[in-house]
Amino acid sequence: MMIGLQLHSAAPLYLVSRRIHKLASLRNATSLPPKKMQSLLYPFRGLEEHLDRSVDRMQFQLFHPSVEDMMEAEKLFCSSPTHRIDYYTSAERLDHAPALKQPEVCFIGRSNVGKSSLIKALFSLTPEVEVRVSKTPGHTKKMNFFRVGKAFTLVDMPGYGHRAPRDFVEMVEPYLYSRKNLVRTFLLVDGSVGLQKADLVALEMCEETRCPYVIVVTKIDKCGRGALLTNLLNLQEVVNSQTTGCFPQPFLISSIHYWGIHLLRCFVAHVTGSVRLKDTSQGGKDANQCH
Repeated sequence: MMIGLQLHSAAPLYLVSRRIHKLASLRNATSLPPKKMQSLLYPFRGLEEHLDRSVDRMQFQLFHPSVEDMMEAEKLFCSSPTHRIDYYTSAERLDHAPALKQPEVCFIGRSNVGKSSLIKALFSLTPEVEVRVSKTPGHTKKMNFFRVGKAFTLVDMPGYGHRAPRDFVEMVEPYLYSRKNLVRTFLLVDGSVGLQKADLVALEMCEETRCPYVIVVTKIDKCGRGALLTNLLNLQEVVNSQTTGCFPQPFLISSIHYWGIHLLRCFVAHVTGSVRLKDTSQGGKDANQCH
């Protein structure tokens, strides 16, 4: 399958460390007023009251763990002498990728969708983790591997666009088709603009690989509720009518305000089998059963 996507990564790359955001820790988040805490942990809650009564809300809350389960999952994202989190290596092609046995998750999305910001937020409790970030988009075409102890590996894929399909096909598609320890692909979509043509092609590719995937809606703080809801409902219509391998629930994220970050950490911990959660759903449907 040849798809019209363009890689956008960075040249040169810089390794940077970060200060810990005050809401990166769930313990700090629980000190917020109840309504603010609920919106932070479960961003859909802040939109639900604005939806028409005819809209099925269950599909937006299939994965709904308790705060206690989120606390347990958060431990995975804190580095320690016995659980080291670090940038491991980069690869330009699948045959250069490290042979790692632990479960793997990968993140793909259009250039400027907020992928690097999301990964920084996920790893924000370990500021010593070195994250490769872009300064000038357009040149470097690498997959970046981060090891989370012996629990799982997170792979940051280059961004895609519309001009150079060969690079994306040669690097990313073989990875998605043949990486045996890949347990979930996270496809990022910009919530402020909604699904774009390149996103639809990437979604089609995820369908063809037959590996379970999830849609992460980024930048939900960058537009009004009306525009966000319109984009979200359009997205759900596509998911419901055109996909079989996509987890029905989109994960809503603001990397700036940390909305949805704790929930996404918990989902990653859950699908990699790293943490045994007590209750993952309001509706009683396990996230691993939703392919």
